[in-house]
Amino acid sequence: MTQLIFTAFSNRTDAVRLAGEVSDRLRAEGISSGIHLLDLDDQPGVDAETLVVSLGGDGTFLKSARLAHRVGARLLAVNLGRLGFLLNVPPTEIVADIKEAMASHEVAERLALQISVSGTDLQEFALNEVVIERAQAGHMVRLKTFVDHEEFLTYSADGVMVSTPTGSTGYNFSAGGPFVDAGLPVMILTPVAPHFTINRSIVVADHKVIRLLADNKPAIIVADGQAIGELAPGQSVEVRKSPSPVYVVATRSFDLAFRLRESLREGHA
Repeated sequence: MTQLIFTAFSNRTDAVRLAGEVSDRLRAEGISSGIHLLDLDDQPGVDAETLVVSLGGDGTFLKSARLAHRVGARLLAVNLGRLGFLLNVPPTEIVADIKEAMASHEVAERLALQISVSGTDLQEFALNEVVIERAQAGHMVRLKTFVDHEEFLTYSADGVMVSTPTGSTGYNFSAGGPFVDAGLPVMILTPVAPHFTINRSIVVADHKVIRLLADNKPAIIVADGQAIGELAPGQSVEVRKSPSPVYVVATRSFDLAFRLRESLREGHA
Protein backbone atom coordinates (compact mmCIF):
# COMPACT_ATOMS: atom_id res chain seq x y z
CA MET A 1 0.00 0.00 0.00
CA THR A 2 1.03 3.62 -0.59
CA GLN A 3 2.46 5.41 2.44
CA LEU A 4 0.76 8.66 1.56
CA ILE A 5 -2.12 9.58 -0.75
CA PHE A 6 -3.32 13.04 -1.74
CA THR A 7 -7.04 13.49 -2.42
CA ALA A 8 -8.56 16.23 -4.55
CA PHE A 9 -11.22 16.88 -7.16
CA SER A 10 -10.04 16.88 -10.76
CA ASN A 11 -11.34 20.41 -11.41
CA ARG A 12 -9.12 21.80 -8.65
CA THR A 13 -6.02 22.30 -10.76
CA ASP A 14 -4.31 24.10 -7.88
CA ALA A 15 -4.73 21.03 -5.66
CA VAL A 16 -3.51 18.61 -8.34
CA ARG A 17 -0.49 20.83 -9.03
CA LEU A 18 0.31 21.10 -5.31
CA ALA A 19 0.11 17.31 -4.93
CA GLY A 20 2.66 16.88 -7.69
CA GLU A 21 5.04 19.47 -6.25
CA VAL A 22 4.88 18.06 -2.72
CA SER A 23 5.27 14.48 -4.01
CA ASP A 24 8.52 15.45 -5.70
CA ARG A 25 9.84 17.04 -2.51
CA LEU A 26 8.88 14.07 -0.36
CA ARG A 27 10.25 11.49 -2.78
CA ALA A 28 13.72 12.89 -2.19
CA GLU A 29 13.28 12.01 1.50
CA GLY A 30 12.14 8.46 0.83
CA ILE A 31 8.39 9.04 1.25
CA SER A 32 6.29 7.55 -1.56
CA SER A 33 2.93 9.03 -2.46
CA GLY A 34 0.10 8.99 -4.95
CA ILE A 35 -2.99 11.03 -5.81
CA HIS A 36 -6.63 9.98 -5.84
CA LEU A 37 -9.17 12.12 -7.69
CA LEU A 38 -12.37 11.96 -5.70
CA ASP A 39 -14.72 12.47 -8.65
CA LEU A 40 -13.37 9.45 -10.55
CA ASP A 41 -14.39 5.82 -10.06
CA ASP A 42 -10.99 4.25 -9.46
CA GLN A 43 -10.34 2.70 -6.05
CA PRO A 44 -7.10 3.85 -4.37
CA GLY A 45 -4.81 1.41 -2.58
CA VAL A 46 -5.17 2.54 1.02
CA ASP A 47 -5.16 0.76 4.37
CA ALA A 48 -4.93 1.69 8.03
CA GLU A 49 -1.26 2.66 7.66
CA THR A 50 -1.88 5.16 4.85
CA LEU A 51 -1.89 8.89 5.53
CA VAL A 52 -4.68 10.56 3.52
CA VAL A 53 -3.99 14.23 2.75
CA SER A 54 -7.08 16.20 1.72
CA LEU A 55 -6.35 19.13 -0.63
CA GLY A 56 -9.24 21.57 -1.02
CA GLY A 57 -12.15 22.83 1.03
CA ASP A 58 -14.64 21.28 3.42
CA GLY A 59 -16.30 19.25 0.65
CA THR A 60 -12.99 17.63 -0.28
CA PHE A 61 -12.33 16.89 3.38
CA LEU A 62 -15.74 15.24 3.89
CA LYS A 63 -15.34 12.95 0.88
CA SER A 64 -11.76 12.14 1.93
CA ALA A 65 -13.05 11.32 5.42
CA ARG A 66 -15.36 8.70 3.92
CA LEU A 67 -12.37 7.09 2.18
CA ALA A 68 -10.17 7.18 5.29
CA HIS A 69 -12.92 5.94 7.61
CA ARG A 70 -13.54 2.86 5.47
CA VAL A 71 -10.08 1.47 6.29
CA GLY A 72 -9.23 3.31 9.53
CA ALA A 73 -6.62 5.55 7.89
CA ARG A 74 -5.50 8.89 9.29
CA LEU A 75 -6.57 12.14 7.62
CA LEU A 76 -4.63 15.41 7.29
CA ALA A 77 -6.73 18.43 6.28
CA VAL A 78 -5.03 21.05 4.07
CA ASN A 79 -7.03 24.24 3.53
CA LEU A 80 -7.03 25.50 -0.06
CA GLY A 81 -10.27 27.42 0.43
CA ARG A 82 -11.04 30.70 2.15
CA LEU A 83 -12.16 29.59 5.60
CA GLY A 84 -12.62 25.87 6.05
CA PHE A 85 -14.05 25.18 9.50
CA LEU A 86 -12.81 21.59 9.28
CA LEU A 87 -9.33 22.33 7.92
CA ASN A 88 -6.31 23.25 9.99
CA VAL A 89 -3.20 23.03 7.75
CA PRO A 90 -2.24 25.98 5.50
CA PRO A 91 -0.64 24.98 2.16
CA THR A 92 2.61 26.74 3.14
CA GLU A 93 3.07 24.21 5.98
CA ILE A 94 2.05 21.05 4.15
CA VAL A 95 5.50 19.43 3.87
CA ALA A 96 6.38 20.03 7.52
CA ASP A 97 3.00 18.74 8.70
CA ILE A 98 3.17 15.63 6.53
CA LYS A 99 6.63 14.78 7.86
CA GLU A 100 5.43 15.33 11.43
CA ALA A 101 2.38 13.13 10.80
CA MET A 102 4.55 10.38 9.30
CA ALA A 103 6.76 10.43 12.41
CA SER A 104 3.92 10.56 14.94
CA HIS A 105 0.51 8.91 15.17
CA GLU A 106 -1.14 11.57 17.32
CA VAL A 107 -4.75 12.01 16.18
CA ALA A 108 -8.03 13.61 17.20
CA GLU A 109 -10.87 11.09 17.11
CA ARG A 110 -13.95 12.58 15.46
CA LEU A 111 -17.34 11.03 16.11
CA ALA A 112 -19.03 9.81 12.91
CA LEU A 113 -22.59 8.67 12.22
CA GLN A 114 -23.92 5.30 11.06
CA ILE A 115 -27.19 5.60 9.16
CA SER A 116 -29.70 2.81 8.44
CA VAL A 117 -33.20 2.74 6.97
CA SER A 118 -36.00 0.43 8.05
CA GLY A 119 -36.84 -2.31 5.55
CA THR A 120 -33.60 -1.87 3.59
CA ASP A 121 -29.96 -2.94 3.72
CA LEU A 122 -28.73 0.66 3.54
CA GLN A 123 -25.77 1.36 5.84
CA GLU A 124 -24.26 4.80 5.31
CA PHE A 125 -21.66 7.06 6.89
CA ALA A 126 -21.62 10.77 7.71
CA LEU A 127 -19.03 12.90 9.44
CA ASN A 128 -20.97 16.17 9.50
CA GLU A 129 -24.69 15.40 9.49
CA VAL A 130 -27.61 13.47 8.06
CA VAL A 131 -30.71 15.42 7.06
CA ILE A 132 -34.20 14.09 6.39
CA GLU A 133 -35.65 16.77 4.16
CA ARG A 134 -38.76 17.43 2.11
CA ALA A 135 -38.99 15.65 -1.23
CA GLN A 136 -40.98 18.39 -2.97
CA ALA A 137 -40.32 22.10 -3.10
CA GLY A 138 -43.03 24.12 -1.39
CA HIS A 139 -44.11 21.20 0.81
CA MET A 140 -43.10 20.45 4.37
CA VAL A 141 -42.34 17.00 5.66
CA ARG A 142 -43.80 15.70 8.93
CA LEU A 143 -41.28 13.73 10.98
CA LYS A 144 -41.69 11.98 14.33
CA THR A 145 -38.48 11.79 16.36
CA PHE A 146 -37.45 9.20 18.93
CA VAL A 147 -34.40 8.92 21.18
CA ASP A 148 -33.83 5.28 22.02
CA HIS A 149 -37.44 4.11 22.54
CA GLU A 150 -38.81 7.39 23.87
CA GLU A 151 -40.87 9.55 21.52
CA PHE A 152 -39.75 13.18 21.41
CA LEU A 153 -41.23 15.87 19.15
CA THR A 154 -43.07 15.67 15.85
CA TYR A 155 -41.90 18.33 13.41
CA SER A 156 -43.59 19.81 10.37
CA ALA A 157 -40.58 21.40 8.73
CA ASP A 158 -38.34 21.62 5.70
CA GLY A 159 -36.35 18.87 7.39
CA VAL A 160 -34.70 17.57 10.53
CA MET A 161 -30.98 16.85 10.89
CA VAL A 162 -28.75 14.88 13.19
CA SER A 163 -25.32 16.46 13.45
CA THR A 164 -22.01 15.47 14.97
CA PRO A 165 -19.92 17.96 16.97
CA THR A 166 -17.62 18.20 13.92
CA GLY A 167 -20.62 19.10 11.77
CA SER A 168 -22.06 21.55 14.28
CA THR A 169 -20.30 24.46 12.53
CA GLY A 170 -21.94 23.65 9.18
CA TYR A 171 -25.59 23.21 8.24
CA ASN A 172 -26.51 22.73 11.91
CA PHE A 173 -25.13 26.17 12.77
CA SER A 174 -26.89 27.78 9.76
CA ALA A 175 -30.19 26.24 10.91
CA GLY A 176 -29.82 27.77 14.38
CA GLY A 177 -28.17 24.84 16.12
CA PRO A 178 -25.39 25.18 18.70
CA PHE A 179 -21.68 25.42 18.06
CA VAL A 180 -20.36 22.29 19.84
CA ASP A 181 -16.78 21.45 20.81
CA ALA A 182 -15.58 18.67 18.48
CA GLY A 183 -14.39 16.54 21.39
CA LEU A 184 -17.78 16.18 23.08
CA PRO A 185 -19.47 12.72 22.87
CA VAL A 186 -22.87 13.96 21.70
CA MET A 187 -25.24 14.14 18.74
CA ILE A 188 -27.36 17.21 17.95
CA LEU A 189 -30.95 17.01 16.68
CA THR A 190 -31.91 20.25 14.90
CA PRO A 191 -35.09 21.08 12.93
CA VAL A 192 -34.79 23.03 9.66
CA ALA A 193 -37.40 25.80 9.34
CA PRO A 194 -40.02 24.14 11.60
CA HIS A 195 -43.63 25.32 11.32
CA PHE A 196 -45.49 26.12 14.56
CA THR A 197 -43.29 23.97 16.77
CA ILE A 198 -40.19 24.28 18.92
CA ASN A 199 -37.16 25.39 16.92
CA ARG A 200 -34.50 24.56 19.51
CA SER A 201 -31.94 21.78 19.14
CA ILE A 202 -31.85 18.68 21.33
CA VAL A 203 -28.40 17.43 22.38
CA VAL A 204 -28.15 13.77 23.35
CA ALA A 205 -25.38 11.42 24.47
CA ASP A 206 -23.61 9.58 21.68
CA HIS A 207 -24.55 6.12 22.99
CA LYS A 208 -28.21 6.75 22.21
CA VAL A 209 -30.03 5.98 18.95
CA ILE A 210 -32.02 8.70 17.19
CA ARG A 211 -34.89 7.56 14.96
CA LEU A 212 -36.79 9.78 12.53
CA LEU A 213 -40.08 8.49 11.11
CA ALA A 214 -41.68 9.91 7.94
CA ASP A 215 -45.27 10.40 9.05
CA ASN A 216 -47.29 11.45 6.02
CA LYS A 217 -45.08 12.34 3.03
CA PRO A 218 -41.95 10.99 1.35
CA ALA A 219 -38.60 12.53 2.23
CA ILE A 220 -35.03 12.60 0.97
CA ILE A 221 -32.07 11.35 3.04
CA VAL A 222 -28.97 13.53 2.66
CA ALA A 223 -25.63 12.66 4.28
CA ASP A 224 -22.81 15.23 4.23
CA GLY A 225 -24.55 17.08 1.41
CA GLN A 226 -25.10 13.99 -0.80
CA ALA A 227 -28.51 12.37 -1.37
CA ILE A 228 -28.23 8.72 -0.32
CA GLY A 229 -31.84 7.52 -0.50
CA GLU A 230 -35.54 8.17 -0.13
CA LEU A 231 -37.88 7.64 2.79
CA ALA A 232 -41.47 6.55 2.16
CA PRO A 233 -44.27 7.39 4.59
CA GLY A 234 -44.04 4.93 7.48
CA GLN A 235 -40.32 4.29 6.98
CA SER A 236 -37.76 5.49 9.48
CA VAL A 237 -34.08 6.36 9.62
CA GLU A 238 -31.94 5.28 12.56
CA VAL A 239 -28.85 7.31 13.36
CA ARG A 240 -26.24 6.11 15.82
CA LYS A 241 -22.59 6.63 16.60
CA SER A 242 -20.36 4.81 14.13
CA PRO A 243 -18.40 1.94 15.73
CA SER A 244 -15.17 3.63 14.61
CA PRO A 245 -14.28 7.34 14.56
CA VAL A 246 -12.56 9.38 11.88
CA TYR A 247 -8.89 9.81 12.78
CA VAL A 248 -7.84 13.40 12.05
CA VAL A 249 -4.14 14.19 12.35
CA ALA A 250 -3.55 16.64 15.18
CA THR A 251 -0.36 18.40 14.12
CA ARG A 252 -1.76 21.78 15.17
CA SER A 253 -4.80 23.32 16.84
CA PHE A 254 -8.00 23.72 14.83
CA ASP A 255 -8.52 27.16 16.47
CA LEU A 256 -12.28 26.92 16.05
CA ALA A 257 -12.97 29.99 18.19
CA PHE A 258 -10.74 32.07 15.90
CA ARG A 259 -12.38 30.59 12.81
CA LEU A 260 -15.85 31.36 14.18
CA ARG A 261 -14.91 34.99 14.83
CA GLU A 262 -13.40 35.33 11.36
CA SER A 263 -16.42 33.72 9.72
CA LEU A 264 -18.84 36.07 11.46
CA ARG A 265 -16.62 39.03 10.59
CA GLU A 266 -16.60 38.09 6.90
CA GLY A 267 -20.33 37.32 6.84
CA HIS A 268 -19.92 33.61 6.06
CA ALA A 269 -21.99 32.27 8.98
